[in-house]
Amino acid sequence: MQRLADVIASYFVIVVIAIAALTLLGWGVWGPEPSWVFGLINAVAVMIIACPCALGLATPMSVMVATGKAAGSGVLFRDAAAIENLRKIDILIVDKTGTLTEGRPAFHSVEAVPGFTQDEVLRLAASLDQGSEHPLAHAIVEQARAAGLKLVTPETFESASGIGVSGQVEGRRLMLGNTALMQEAGVSTESLQVHAEKLRGDGTSIMYLAVDGALAGLLAVADPIKPTTKLAVERLQADGVKVIMATGDGLTTARSVARQLGIEEVHGEVKPQDKERLMASLQQAGHRVAMAGDGINDAPALARADVGIAMGTGTDVAMNSAQVTLVKGDLLGILRARSLSVATVRNMHQNLTFAFLYNAMGIPLAAGLFFPLTGHLLSPLIAALAMSVSSASVVFNALRLRQASID
Repeated sequence: MQRLADVIASYFVIVVIAIAALTLLGWGVWGPEPSWVFGLINAVAVMIIACPCALGLATPMSVMVATGKAAGSGVLFRDAAAIENLRKIDILIVDKTGTLTEGRPAFHSVEAVPGFTQDEVLRLAASLDQGSEHPLAHAIVEQARAAGLKLVTPETFESASGIGVSGQVEGRRLMLGNTALMQEAGVSTESLQVHAEKLRGDGTSIMYLAVDGALAGLLAVADPIKPTTKLAVERLQADGVKVIMATGDGLTTARSVARQLGIEEVHGEVKPQDKERLMASLQQAGHRVAMAGDGINDAPALARADVGIAMGTGTDVAMNSAQVTLVKGDLLGILRARSLSVATVRNMHQNLTFAFLYNAMGIPLAAGLFFPLTGHLLSPLIAALAMSVSSASVVFNALRLRQASID
């Protein structure tokens, strides 16, 4: 809308100069004496009253007030485009951990295959996870330390973004992650598959540990759903926004959480590039898509989205990739942001409409077209006052956004 206003203003200035020139010539040639004096005064009045100040203020003032209003409600907009586009969103893709859930997982249980003990599986996994920033990793490390297990620093560490981590601990090659990571490495998880599915059905996240290319065990971590998530999902869906879950967690776990929240479409064990491809396919189908996430794995999709929404409780990478940050990490913030988006665009329309109507009425008056009927001309001083009043009116109308209800 700002670009549209700028384009219109660029043509508008040329048109106003042309009208002012025609006013000067018209009064100078056909006006009463002193005709050229009348022509000059009226031309100046046209230039003053048509100054596109109100037009130029219409959009920036609304954006400025809306940005402050949003910040006070825990929503940070990086640019004006996000404010304008958020109201058009019809699909919201959400990550699970840290977005739908608390992002503060608690350790649930550990299972070992023959040849390994539960304490050994937990100790090796925690030693490797010391180099990870993922919330699930923190839960494992904290549990190992609480159990009094001696952790060692990994000799090497590598993050397989979105599916797990790998590295070397005590000379052994470790891999810790979901089924996708195990499949990539050719590690069979069949011996623990039934137990893993049972845990996933309870809504826990499962990570397999492989040691030197062989399965050693699994670790389960539970992450409770945020208290406000269900209400936020219900209200978004009632507002015509389809919510899709895309997570690196197992599909069974994802579906368990989705059932509790009323989310129908679920994609589990997806990699960061899979989220981006899902985003691209929906956009190509003509949808306006937003992405809400909190981790490094979500950054590509956040950047690709029509509106990227980061949880303020997440990583800096996610927040730097997104256009909107929810300070409290609460999905209800999306509803507040959408309500503000609608109110802001409506306010912009009001400001632009007023600016155009003002000029449409003021220019003929300043040009002296009503002189034959009224016998009066518009003084340039009065034109300047009227121009100031129009700009002030736009400002005051924009300030009304501070009282807008966005809850």
